[in-house]
Amino acid sequence: MHGHSPRTPETERSRRWFMNKSLLVGGVAAVATMTGCSKSSSGSTSSSAAPSGGMPSGGPGGMGPGQSEVKYADFKGLTTDGKIVDDLYSIHSTGVSTDAVVKAAQAFLDGLSAKERRSCTFDVDDDEWLAWSNVDGYERKGARMGDITAKQRALGYALLGAALSADGVTQTRNIMKLNAFLGDYSGGGRETLTEGAYFFTFMGTPSTTKPWGFQYEGHHVAINYFVLGDQVVMTPTFMGSEPTSATYKGEKITLFKPETTAGLTLLRSLTDAQRAKVISSTVQKSGDDMKAGAGQDNAKLAFEGLAGSELTAAQKEKLLDLVRVYVGYMDDGHAGVKMKEVEEHLDKTYFYWLGATKDTSAFYYRVHSPVVLIEYDAQSPLAYGTTAGAGGGAQPSGQPSGGQPTGQPSGGMGGGMGGPGGTPTQQHIHTIIRTPNAGDYGVDLLKLHLENDH
Repeated sequence: MHGHSPRTPETERSRRWFMNKSLLVGGVAAVATMTGCSKSSSGSTSSSAAPSGGMPSGGPGGMGPGQSEVKYADFKGLTTDGKIVDDLYSIHSTGVSTDAVVKAAQAFLDGLSAKERRSCTFDVDDDEWLAWSNVDGYERKGARMGDITAKQRALGYALLGAALSADGVTQTRNIMKLNAFLGDYSGGGRETLTEGAYFFTFMGTPSTTKPWGFQYEGHHVAINYFVLGDQVVMTPTFMGSEPTSATYKGEKITLFKPETTAGLTLLRSLTDAQRAKVISSTVQKSGDDMKAGAGQDNAKLAFEGLAGSELTAAQKEKLLDLVRVYVGYMDDGHAGVKMKEVEEHLDKTYFYWLGATKDTSAFYYRVHSPVVLIEYDAQSPLAYGTTAGAGGGAQPSGQPSGGQPTGQPSGGMGGGMGGPGGTPTQQHIHTIIRTPNAGDYGVDLLKLHLENDH
């Protein structure tokens, strides 16, 4: 057993109340609800209302109405009908070493104080795996990047560098920077809309033979990384941002262009007849269409759209290119292992689309097979580009330059409607990748390990 402090009944009620209430009121009224449960850097829970002008971003796709934590023991994962498809995963050697990530994880833990280690270490099958949210004010456990020393943070980034690809590290860091940009822009959320409001937790003990993993989580980022021998499962991984393009401290940052472009490239390679199957004619794009975000670990989601079996060889390659964008945020070797798994089920991989199809359109798409689920969702603005003067004063020096941002609703800054029911825009994008049928968090692999090897 690890030395973390157990959740008190009061803390558990706070988390669950927050998850189920955070979006119930929607729009501006959600501000006090979301920030009312924010965790300060000192670890205390604030019950105050939102700071003046400080509207959190990240409700849709986070913990909203009808969404709640699933207990680890009750986890099934994403399924089409509530029944897990058996024999999809196995314990085997991938030939891709995990030595670097094990050493980096141990080095980070060794660099923490005893109290800090206790705060971020849990059992390998702890419910904490599933206790993540996209919402900025969500009460999190673990080692907070803004509360540890620069040397300790460097060890944390070294761990991300060992676990992720170069693109994955860049994506994660840029999301963190734009989170801080949003804090400057909105004038609020000073404890959560910063680069420091991201947390490490560890499940199990870093090992090259025994199961373990870590989670890196905060606003618009949740990376779950499970390791068993030389096998890795890096799902669910949630990445998002509002805005998706801005200049922060002199650095121009643009996120999700590969995800946007790859989706459009695949769609545009289809014939009219194929597109008629992919693009829904009955469901309209809304401000929030993500189905498998936080709190949806046991979601039931039927296959929709066009099956890979109906694609040409060239179209199948474009489908694989799309999946590679998301899988490619994990380290290169294990990304290759995952792509082989995806290819084995390519004929049963479905592509589905909601919304318009222009370069600047706010759309939703989904890639779904027995072994991978990907969602891309351009959502309505919550804090950026809604009403004029949303930030309680002048815009920060990092305000995007060059006119109206890509995907901004007509009317420019202040022309978009905020809240889940507002007009979606490419300036607020959520994405997620999951491993269906009990694959997330390495649950199926851990079960097999305990049954056969433990």
